[in-house]
Amino acid sequence: MLTDIEIAQRATLKPIAQVARELGIREEELEPYGRYKAKLNDSLLERLKDKPDGKLVLVTAINPTPAGEGKTTTTAGLGQAMAKIGKKAIIALREPSLGPVFGVKGGAAGGGYAQVLPMEDINLHFTGDMHAITSANNLLCAMLDNHIHQGNLLGIDPRRVVIKRCLDMNDRELRNIVAGLGGKINGVPREDGFIITVASEVMAILCLADDMADLKERLGNILVAYTYDNKPVYARDLKAHGAMAALLKDAIQPNLVQTLEGTPAIMHGGPFANIAHGCNSVRATRLALKLADYCITEAGFGSDLGAEKFFDIKCRRAGFKPSAVVLVATVRALKYNGGVPKAELAGENLEALQKGIVNLGAHIENMRKYGVPVVVAINRFLTDTDAELRFVEEYCTEQGADFALAEVFAKGGEGGMELARKVCEVVEKPSCFAPIYPLELSLKEKIIKVAAEIYGAADVTFTISAEKNIREIEALGGAGLPVCIAKTQYSLSDNPALLGRPKGFTITVREARLSNGAGFVVVLTGDIMTMPGLPKVPAAEKIDVTSEGKIEGLF
Repeated sequence: MLTDIEIAQRATLKPIAQVARELGIREEELEPYGRYKAKLNDSLLERLKDKPDGKLVLVTAINPTPAGEGKTTTTAGLGQAMAKIGKKAIIALREPSLGPVFGVKGGAAGGGYAQVLPMEDINLHFTGDMHAITSANNLLCAMLDNHIHQGNLLGIDPRRVVIKRCLDMNDRELRNIVAGLGGKINGVPREDGFIITVASEVMAILCLADDMADLKERLGNILVAYTYDNKPVYARDLKAHGAMAALLKDAIQPNLVQTLEGTPAIMHGGPFANIAHGCNSVRATRLALKLADYCITEAGFGSDLGAEKFFDIKCRRAGFKPSAVVLVATVRALKYNGGVPKAELAGENLEALQKGIVNLGAHIENMRKYGVPVVVAINRFLTDTDAELRFVEEYCTEQGADFALAEVFAKGGEGGMELARKVCEVVEKPSCFAPIYPLELSLKEKIIKVAAEIYGAADVTFTISAEKNIREIEALGGAGLPVCIAKTQYSLSDNPALLGRPKGFTITVREARLSNGAGFVVVLTGDIMTMPGLPKVPAAEKIDVTSEGKIEGLF
């Protein structure tokens, strides 16, 4: 059996100029990065701005196992299957982060015969967007510390710096550090720390900005610190936003690539859903809607994280009206939610499946609350038995949910044709999309609303620190913003050990941060970390490159 990277390396790709031509993209609207990837410039969006939108289909999932359950694979396979049934579709995905690529999860370009290519480029440096975001974030941090060192005319309190440096790598050693040691010439000593690039507010801003002018204004609005007399200091006060925007002038342009079967894919931006807002860029989705009849996009992790933020933050911000939700479910994830350890998921276990399938029921109910039709995609794994698959299908029927079996990992687009036909049928049903909460609610009311309606929590408690954070944010005018809740992906609760469909639990909010430029409030629950760590055996140990420059071990 071939590995993902072996399948990808045996594929014959179309030149990216050909992929663009088939979409009706003109030569002057394309900025090639080699033969198989390119940037799409502003002139394309400008030319297409008055063209009617296609149908917007969101691919999300139930709560996963630690290995992931093939949501990106299903997205890529569905795009390929749409082409096979004669539909014009584009995939709109996030870019992978190097953290999980070298950590536990591996790449994020799909798998098997449903991949986005060139897989190695996408999973590693791609077109440099992640590095540009990292550099822009860290330039702001450097200018802040330099301002303090060079006389501190703004009166910034070094103890109240709220922005952190970032790195696109899992490195727990950098979560909490002391900077500025070594004497006066090396700066002012203070506590600091790093977050992973995908959790940076600069990443969120890039993904939510309409254009360069909007990007620059949002960068200037980033809250970086407070003065000794408790006044806010923004990036514009440091005159940093112009240079930051200059670093991002290419990164703001969406990237065009293709699937294993030549279906066009736009990949742009990459915020995690458990610690950020989990969606690709507004610009990428908007382009895909103009270029095709169907835009198939993805939101990170389970629907309690990615889909909630896609609806309540991204769609609200951009005015998108989704036509359908594809909810990816796997037998193995349902058994995991039924208490089966990751190492034992291959064996048939109908008892565990019956216990864990209530997790699927919760996600179906949650997506219906947004007024959007739902299709359950049963992503088949080789270890699934007929009895297990039949059990899931019968449960979907009992729930009144449309469903289809997807075998795109093993069969590519051909294995997703049943799902594609079902999606085309469902998008014609009425969609009455509305966010789960109005912006007029207070911040605490919004948090409680999401916790109760989406997570199923009985109560929400706020630490003293969180209460203080919320008061400060509201004093700065942030009361009317949406909330971006950072939570574990493995449970509907904030405790990864509470699997299935827990009830009667309490969500603990321990901190709130104003992402003033992005336009939302980040809410940290449980033990969630904004700088992940590597596992005991990192995926990086298996990655290598031959003397001929061929990369091995990526998955």
